[in-house]
Amino acid sequence: MSEEEVRQVSEALDAIERIEDREERVRAMSLTMAAQVARNKTWVLERRALVLELRDEGVSVRGIAARVGTSPSTVQDILRGYSGSGKHRPRKTEE
Repeated sequence: MSEEEVRQVSEALDAIERIEDREERVRAMSLTMAAQVARNKTWVLERRALVLELRDEGVSVRGIAARVGTSPSTVQDILRGYSGSGKHRPRKTEE
């Protein structure tokens, strides 16, 4: 996907936010969010697979983050096998 296509998607989301009728706007938001929830499951798996491939190629965490378009901490979380929010991560134990 080109930067132009990403811009078009962003503009489409902006258009939803500009819908004047509140019920119509919220209905469009709900439909969009529901579609994205399903899509996210696939996107997370694809991002994880690429992060792992790049790590196996010897790319640094920062290099992976730059190539994938996310933060180094997100890449580290993926490499550690974390998913979801911080609530589901193992707590640090006091020594």
